[in-house]
Amino acid sequence: MKKIVTPYKNSCLSKKEQIVKMFDKISKKYDFLNHFLSLGLDIYWRKQLVYHVKKQQPKNILDVATGTCDLAIALIKVKPNQIIGLDISKKMLEIGSEKLIKKSLNHIIKLQLGDSEKLPFRKDEFDAVTVSFGLRNLESLEKGLSEIYRVLKPKGKLYILEFSKPKIFIFSKIYQFYFKYVVPMLGKIFSKDSHAYNYLHESVDKFPYGFKLIKIIQNANYIKIKNYTLSFGVASIYIAEK
Repeated sequence: MKKIVTPYKNSCLSKKEQIVKMFDKISKKYDFLNHFLSLGLDIYWRKQLVYHVKKQQPKNILDVATGTCDLAIALIKVKPNQIIGLDISKKMLEIGSEKLIKKSLNHIIKLQLGDSEKLPFRKDEFDAVTVSFGLRNLESLEKGLSEIYRVLKPKGKLYILEFSKPKIFIFSKIYQFYFKYVVPMLGKIFSKDSHAYNYLHESVDKFPYGFKLIKIIQNANYIKIKNYTLSFGVASIYIAEK
């Protein structure tokens, strides 16, 4: 049986419930830690994802696991008619909502509290669905991919941005040390949650990437799957079509 990686080891809560608890707890420090711990690379990675989405020019976009809306806001450059940002954490969406008001974007970007594995949308509703660093947090990856497939229009596209692992030996060792020891230590200091950034390392370590993830996406009926590595393989973009 495949081990489910969870933030709180001794908790009787489901992974989904633990994820909500974790993100609600770290929401106020989430953006700062994202930029700080990734050395600002998360901003570059999102720009690369937007570059690929822009080629399609989708008019109706769903951003799954939108968090504090960084990707949804970046997707404005695609010039869609509407972006819906969905997340399971109310506190993260509250931070995102504040950003949208400040940037006067709440007429284009709409936020919705909801479960990525049970999307509250009709079949064939969206031209594109994006997921930025959210797949690892699903209780069932297969169920999440299936739900996204359902709400995508025929020939609609799924865009995934997720952590992967560098293959260059020296860089891989530095990366592993940083993720295993430095990130949890700094995350604990700034977020006051000793579990959240240990979970980050473990969830990245156990999550499939490259060919393995492509195979899972393929098994969920997607076609024309492409994979682009970023920053020597620290992160990857996957693009798939319905």
